[in-house]
Amino acid sequence: MKVAEYIADKLFTEGVRYVFGIPGGPSIPLIEALRQAGIGFVLTSEERSAGFMACVTSRITGIPGVCHATFGPGATNLSTGVGGALLDRSSVLAITSEMPDEWIDRTTQMNINHQVLFKPITKKTFRISPGNVKSVLPRALRICTEEYPGPVHLGMPSDIAEHNVSSGDESREVQYRQALKNENIHEIKNLLKRSRNPVVVAGLTSARLSTGKQINSLLNNFRAPVLLTPMAKGLIDEEHPCYAGVLSHALSDYLEDICSQADLIIGLGYDPVEYNYESWIPDVPLIHFDTVITDLPRRGNVYSYAGEPAEWFTILSEMNNTSGIINSGLLADVREEMNSVFRDFTSAFGPVTVLKVLGETLPRDAIITADVGSHLHLIGQYWKTHGMQNLIMTNGWSSMGFGLPAAVAAKLNKPSSTVICLTGDGGFLMSAGEILTARRCLAPVIVVVFSDGELNLIKLKQTWKGLQPYGIYLNTGNLFDSGNFLGAKVFNVTSEKSLRDAVMNALILDETVIINAIIDPEDYKWLIVKQN
Repeated sequence: MKVAEYIADKLFTEGVRYVFGIPGGPSIPLIEALRQAGIGFVLTSEERSAGFMACVTSRITGIPGVCHATFGPGATNLSTGVGGALLDRSSVLAITSEMPDEWIDRTTQMNINHQVLFKPITKKTFRISPGNVKSVLPRALRICTEEYPGPVHLGMPSDIAEHNVSSGDESREVQYRQALKNENIHEIKNLLKRSRNPVVVAGLTSARLSTGKQINSLLNNFRAPVLLTPMAKGLIDEEHPCYAGVLSHALSDYLEDICSQADLIIGLGYDPVEYNYESWIPDVPLIHFDTVITDLPRRGNVYSYAGEPAEWFTILSEMNNTSGIINSGLLADVREEMNSVFRDFTSAFGPVTVLKVLGETLPRDAIITADVGSHLHLIGQYWKTHGMQNLIMTNGWSSMGFGLPAAVAAKLNKPSSTVICLTGDGGFLMSAGEILTARRCLAPVIVVVFSDGELNLIKLKQTWKGLQPYGIYLNTGNLFDSGNFLGAKVFNVTSEKSLRDAVMNALILDETVIINAIIDPEDYKWLIVKQN
C-alpha cells in the first residue's frame, strides 16, 4: 500500500469523512487517495478557515477533524486554525506538505521548519516516513483525542506519498496516564457538607463531555446557582430556576451580587483558558473538578479533583441541599433585573433587537455559530439555547473570522439542520470567501452580519482608556452595494419588520443567504462589561 493510500484508508476507518484545506502540487496523490477512500476534500478560500472547519467538525462529531496545507505560507496560514484547536480543545490532525529529506535544511522557495512552527500550538508534531507512518498515524489519532483534546501536526515530505509503506519502526508509544493527585477528598466532602451558599460554575470541559443531563439531575436534589463560561452555554436551560448567567459577557457585573454571597465555589469542568478564576471569584474556598490537573489560582483554599465526570457527581452527592441564595430570592431578582435591562434596548434597531427577532423567528434547534466581537458578548448572555448545545463559538482562542467557516462545517456535518452564522462586519470580511465554499459544497447557511462599519469592541476598549477611537473604522455606507455577493442573495435590513421578513425569506430559500443588519451600535456601550 502506498503512503497516501494508507493515510486515507486509516482516516476513513476512524470515521473521517471530510478533509479541509488548500492543495499544493505534492498533495495531489494524497487528495486522490482521499477521494478513492470516500473522504471528501473541501477546498476552502484560505487555510485558516480549514483549521476552523476541522475544529468544528471535531466538536460536532466527536471524531478528529482533519485539515491540510502546503509548504510555507500554506502552513503559516493554517497555524491560526490549529491554534484554535489547541485552546478551544478540539481533536484535530493538521497535515502539511514538507520538503523532502535532501532539501529540509536547504535554502529554497517556501521552505520553513514546520516542526518548529507547529510545536508550540500542538500537542505533538511528527514527520512521516514510509517506515514510520503505520506507527505515527495511530499515535497521532490517540494523542489528539486524549484529555485535553487538541491538535497534532503531521509533516508529510513531498516525495513519499507514492512510496510503499515499509516495515520500519511500528512499535507503539508507551501510554502514560497522568498521575491524578486527589489527596483532598476528605476536605472536599467536608466543604460540600458545610456549605450553605455554594455557587456552581460549569465550563468548557463540562460542555465538551456533554454533562448537561448530569448537572440537571444534580440540581433536582441540590439546588444551587449555576454560572456558565461562554463555551458552556446550553448545558442547562436559561429558564431553569438555578440558572444564573454567563461569566465575562454582557451584564456579567450583575452576577457579582450572587458571587458575593457564596461561601463555596464549585468548578465543574471549568477550563481557565476561557476566563481565569482570579478574574471573578470571591475570597472563599474553591473546589475544582476536572479531567486533568490544570492551572489554578496560587492561593490557599483551592481543592482540585481530577477524574471522570461520573466521579465528580458521586462526590457532589455530599453537597448540602439548601441554598440560601436561591431560597432568599436573590437569584430570581438578579435574573429579572438583567432581563429588564435587555428589554429596555429593544425599542431601537440595535444588536439586542436583532437577537430578539432571530430568537423569535428561527427554529429552536437551529445551530448558531458566533464570530468574535461585541455582538458575541450579547449573544453569550442574551441568546436562549433552550438547554441545547447548539451555540458554537471560539473563546479559548478567540479569533475573528471563525463564524462563517464554522457554519459551513456545521452544515456539512449536520445537513438537515438550519445553520445560522452571526458575525460582525469585521469578522465577515476576514472569511467572506467561504461564501463560495458554502455554495460549492451545497451547504446553505444563513449569514447575519451585525453591520456597524467598525471594530466596536476595540473602540470600546479605546474609550475605556480615555482615548479617541482610531484605526477601527471599516467602511462608510452600505457594506454591500448590491443584492448579491459572490452569488449569494443579500437582504439589507434596517428595522425589526424588514429583519423578520428577511429571516422568513431566508428560511424558505434552500441556498446561502446574507442578511446585512445595519445596526446602531450604541447598545454595546451600555451592555458590555469593562474588563482589564
